[in-house]
Amino acid sequence: MGFKCGIVGLPNVGKSTLFNALLSTQQAEAANYPFCTIEPNVGRVSVPDERLEKLAAIAGSAQIIPTQLEFVDIAGLVRGASKGEGLGNQFLSHIREVDAIIYVLRCFEDGNVTHVETSIDPMRDADIVETELVLADLESIEKRLPNSQKKAKGGDKESIEQITVMERVLKTLNEGKPARAAGIEPKSLQALQLLTSKPVMFVCNVDEASAASGNAMSAKIEEMAKKRHAPCVVISARIEAEIAMLPTAQDKQEFLSSLGLKETGLARIIRAGYSLLDLVTYFTVGPKEARAWTIVRGTQGPAAAGVIHTDFEKGFIRAETIACADYVTLGGEARAKEAGKFRLEGKEYVVQDGDVLHFRFNT
Repeated sequence: MGFKCGIVGLPNVGKSTLFNALLSTQQAEAANYPFCTIEPNVGRVSVPDERLEKLAAIAGSAQIIPTQLEFVDIAGLVRGASKGEGLGNQFLSHIREVDAIIYVLRCFEDGNVTHVETSIDPMRDADIVETELVLADLESIEKRLPNSQKKAKGGDKESIEQITVMERVLKTLNEGKPARAAGIEPKSLQALQLLTSKPVMFVCNVDEASAASGNAMSAKIEEMAKKRHAPCVVISARIEAEIAMLPTAQDKQEFLSSLGLKETGLARIIRAGYSLLDLVTYFTVGPKEARAWTIVRGTQGPAAAGVIHTDFEKGFIRAETIACADYVTLGGEARAKEAGKFRLEGKEYVVQDGDVLHFRFNT
């Protein structure tokens, strides 16, 4: 099950520096953390999770395999992208394929790095990105609505239902607002495949001196993100690139400490992306490997098992379940059973974040 976060932004805001730092960080990790580049602009990165290491230590697992997210470095956006300016069409086709969007905004001054808009204003840049996505969606809805209306006159039930949604979205888009602001159930919006229906995260790229506490420009973005109920992460892409090149974890931690930072900005972005997509993690633990698996919150047992293998879902009987906290506190499966913390859950069980599971199934 792949979940993709698209990284978007105007040219020269640090978008590619951030993406390259993400890739370099993963390449520098220990060998038991898998990494692969699918295409030149797509990379899979591990989601930091201290629980997995603890579980592996208790079980004596030979290998640790964390859960992952895909990050897509999407072509730089400019005004008029919705009309084909710059790499507009390529930009739109790539962004339609992602599950969430990260707006990278330039919050630093540097005379050596030009800005396509000739001045530094992250609030304006965010509006440009959002406006181009809104215009693209507006064009899409205006093209599709007449066809749906024609089908609805012929009695097509699906078209009749869709028209109500499309008209509400069209009104919202005409007001300059994203589709997600229309107050429509996410499942109904998904069918329309709109760019502005996707959840958004803001990443403020600041200068090195502002990496720990941000600056006046990033503060404005943080306030805006708060009003929109969207996550916001402050980073310095240059610092992240430097950290990614350091050879050992100790070197990285010492460098972070010298800057007044507890962890990398990339780790915070990865976790925020995971949260933005409303994902949770369950674990499978044994002597061969301790592994984290990604599912959408609210997933029931059979579908969760299907993430491992489709046969697990088809032949699902029940899930042997121990909460991660109990597994760690009590020191493993045997002691968890003795303490009555071992459960057998059926098909209706909603898998919880941190569950340690073993699936029983028929082949």
